[in-house]
Amino acid sequence: MEIHGKILIADDDPEIRNVLRMLLEEEGYQVISAENGEEVLKKADDTIDLFILDVNMPVMSGFAAGTELRKQTYAPMIFLTAYSGESDKAIGYSAGADDYIVKPFSNAELLFRVKALLRRAKHYSSSSADALPAGKPQTPAEAPGQIRYQDLVLDTDSQSVSRDGEMIALTGTEFRILELLLTHRKKIYSLENIYQSVWKEEAVGDAAIMVHIKNIRKKLGDSSKNPRYIKTAWGKGYYAD
Repeated sequence: MEIHGKILIADDDPEIRNVLRMLLEEEGYQVISAENGEEVLKKADDTIDLFILDVNMPVMSGFAAGTELRKQTYAPMIFLTAYSGESDKAIGYSAGADDYIVKPFSNAELLFRVKALLRRAKHYSSSSADALPAGKPQTPAEAPGQIRYQDLVLDTDSQSVSRDGEMIALTGTEFRILELLLTHRKKIYSLENIYQSVWKEEAVGDAAIMVHIKNIRKKLGDSSKNPRYIKTAWGKGYYAD
């Protein structure tokens, strides 16, 4: 069977781990598992394509593990939790989540989310091997696959952001939101517009986008009161001028 990706699942409940493993392996994914967040960090490496982390685990929670993972990887991350409150989701997205699934969930829903995140990650991580034509030096302004805005440089091939040569660690979702705004200057995107453009599906609440915007601004050293990069159109949405 063709391997479609490598997924690390973490849950302190062995029954849930077994169910997730069987479900994902039947779909052609390679699966490794962990019982807690500490074990996740020991097993995590650059071969992992996606993480599925339970929130409430002993030794180290999913949120804590996710925060540490985001220091070393841009791989998509899904949190599983029994809590459905907006504040709980906000904490999850602040910890680096790309998606958030509330227990109990259907197998079909989980597989849909997994496939969607892996598809988007693949789309936004195209190889940089053919980014530059051989034999032709490129000036910064000519470099393909780059978006320049003030002192920021977004590299769409490596899905990275730098400011004055210093790398800024954004999650895949944060990168796509920033890319959306910078490639459509002066266009105001509502929270619903951003969700539909990035997730390619109907919005299911605005908390996620608001947390992502807050995280992007924080990482860019921006201010919500007097922002340089992502501006607020009060009552309408966000834009870059």
